[in-house]
Amino acid sequence: MTEITPEQHLRERLSAHLEVLYPHLEKAALLEDIIALMALDQRCFMPEAHKNLWDESDTLVITYGDSILREGEWPLHTLHDFLRRELRGLISGVHILPFYPYSSDDGFSVINYVEVNPSLGDWKDINAIARDFDLMADLVINHCSSRSLWFENFKQRRDPGMDYFVEVDPETDLSEVIRPRTSPLLNEVQTLDGKRHVWCTFSHDQVDLNFQNPTVLLEFVKIIRYYLDMGVKIFRLDAVAFLWKIPGTTSLNLEQTHEVVRLVRSLIEHAIPEAIIITETNIPLRENLAYFGNANEAHLVYNFSLPPLLINTMVSGSCKALKTWMMGMPAAQDGTTYFNFIASHDGIGLRPAEGLLEDAEINQLVTLMQKSGGRVSWRALANGENRPYEINISLFDAMRRHLYSSNENDGEDGFQEQRFICAHALMLAVQGVPAFYIHSLLATENDENRVLHTSHNRSINRHQWVADDLESQLSTDSHHARIFNILKALITLRSTQAAFHPNAAQYPLHLGDKVFGIRRESHSTGAAIVAVYNISAEPQEILLSDLNLDESVSWQDILIDGADIRSQHSILLAPYDYRWLRRGDAVGVQN
Repeated sequence: MTEITPEQHLRERLSAHLEVLYPHLEKAALLEDIIALMALDQRCFMPEAHKNLWDESDTLVITYGDSILREGEWPLHTLHDFLRRELRGLISGVHILPFYPYSSDDGFSVINYVEVNPSLGDWKDINAIARDFDLMADLVINHCSSRSLWFENFKQRRDPGMDYFVEVDPETDLSEVIRPRTSPLLNEVQTLDGKRHVWCTFSHDQVDLNFQNPTVLLEFVKIIRYYLDMGVKIFRLDAVAFLWKIPGTTSLNLEQTHEVVRLVRSLIEHAIPEAIIITETNIPLRENLAYFGNANEAHLVYNFSLPPLLINTMVSGSCKALKTWMMGMPAAQDGTTYFNFIASHDGIGLRPAEGLLEDAEINQLVTLMQKSGGRVSWRALANGENRPYEINISLFDAMRRHLYSSNENDGEDGFQEQRFICAHALMLAVQGVPAFYIHSLLATENDENRVLHTSHNRSINRHQWVADDLESQLSTDSHHARIFNILKALITLRSTQAAFHPNAAQYPLHLGDKVFGIRRESHSTGAAIVAVYNISAEPQEILLSDLNLDESVSWQDILIDGADIRSQHSILLAPYDYRWLRRGDAVGVQN
């Protein structure tokens, strides 16, 4: 029997993808164009199914290219200097949020996909960072800027661009369309052929691309190849759930959208087997998990339900919803895992909490965040009502108040730092790859001045540090330095524990609503860790008998002194305290 070659394997997969996407088109030439544009006719690898491209040593930082500024220096150079000095050997990868020329939305309205924003630096700066860290970059695939060459050509009725956008008759019934904005879906545009109405899911400056035109697909194949050549290892498919539009449907998570993700996966893993796809799909849990496919779509999906549930846990003093959700979470099969985070450049998405938190709980959380300086972004429902879509607040200020503190202190109880650190210690222990937004790693506060300057709610958590000020804060006994050093120590410790492999088994424990517990166990080494967290403002005692620890082996408290705890009857946790207990006989675990 003749063994199939990598290129034959690729051709079979591409043929299947194209048949779903373009059933009525002649596909032979299109297939050849895709292979040539990806240079897969020159070099093509056979991907290994269900291979984990990560382990417990992987942690990412999420940042804008200009989150740290130094006068007279390109921001990407300043960022690279900070990463090398403070985080080399600690984090494995860095997600630089869109670093291309843009017209709005802090980068997500791309003018040119293959240029670096000249205010940040150039491709040499991106290449330098990619040599030191796994580089994650955005493939802003759903839409582009209204100031892009493509859209200018659309208005001038010439190529490339004339047929690149979704045009709809304004009389068309689009009431079923789901989107996270309250602005009109269609934007009227004057062209050389008269008025046209183009589809804009997010804003009128972000015009949705028409993937029903295969030429648009070819444009993105070229972009993907270019990013790979520039050192990108991890592709974040931004807003991909909205990609394919069919009037009369929700135009969300359509089968063709999933097929495009599968096609992109086929291309990158045949080009560079270590490359990774992560889908940014801020939607309810079941729909989000669908982007794993059968381990043939995203390698990682954003764990969007984790931020609102974990923040609600910390400020409410009850882990009931978090525990219930985690008990129902499917284990990620090998070759896939979760991308865990608590805060991002956007905000705390609330759609992924729907069905997991009661409406009253969500409203209570929104009100508390507003008391701590947070803003609320809204989405329009089909019935004309608006519903909270996202809370915009820095994570540090989100932990300022507790829901059930006395009215005398308006919810501020002095445990802000403890809540903040406990939340991250919990995130580090759950199944998946952890990621820290740079302003969470640095415990940055709300930036009210930036909101006033931009008039955008999301700017509240997009502070720009002056490098000298940041270095000064990190060299003193500021809350920034205290938290940064504790988080770095936790990341370092986690990276040595096989039980924290992103695909290690995960078992939530039943310790009441005020103590969250989880057991992680490595399939390959047998290493086990029991992690427990007091998520309340009162001390909590945990009986060792309730942890179901194997009594025949030692259990070491690796966060305190590494001593065996078997002689103890119980563990006393101060407010927002936590412990990582490691089974002493685990194979391959460092002692």
